[in-house]
Amino acid sequence: MLSLIPSIAILGLVAVVALQLALSRASPAEFSLERVMASRALGLATAVQSVHFAEEWATGFHVRFPALLGLGPMPLSFFVVFNLTWITIWVGSIPLLRSGRKLGFFAAWFLAIAGMLNGVAHPLMSVASGGYFPGLISSPFIGLVGIYLWRRLQRASLSEES
Repeated sequence: MLSLIPSIAILGLVAVVALQLALSRASPAEFSLERVMASRALGLATAVQSVHFAEEWATGFHVRFPALLGLGPMPLSFFVVFNLTWITIWVGSIPLLRSGRKLGFFAAWFLAIAGMLNGVAHPLMSVASGGYFPGLISSPFIGLVGIYLWRRLQRASLSEES
């Protein structure tokens, strides 16, 4: 179970930032078109993240990532259930985001941040491991769609301090 600690720590920090963004930004009624565009970006990001997850699963991310840190493999069942749960959450959050609900924004901010981190982390892990690292091929795509989703979320919401 020690193999879960790095992932839980990283994703926990992502969740804290996503929650702060979701709670500190409002999406007025007149932003409905921007929310529609953000919800489409969330759908696209979810599809790309699904491909990224499939690549990670097929190439042993659950073994290679902990090994890079000197840990034993992550339980495959945990890795699969965790990823499928988040994919389900993101799909379910599309209508919530469209209607301006904070929960929808939280899920979308989470994916935007995680996507951007994946876009950077997988190439760095490939360098550190001296070759291909699971998820490398799809990581630039999830990184780019993470940036796109971030920008759409910014347009669909305002800082409540403004």
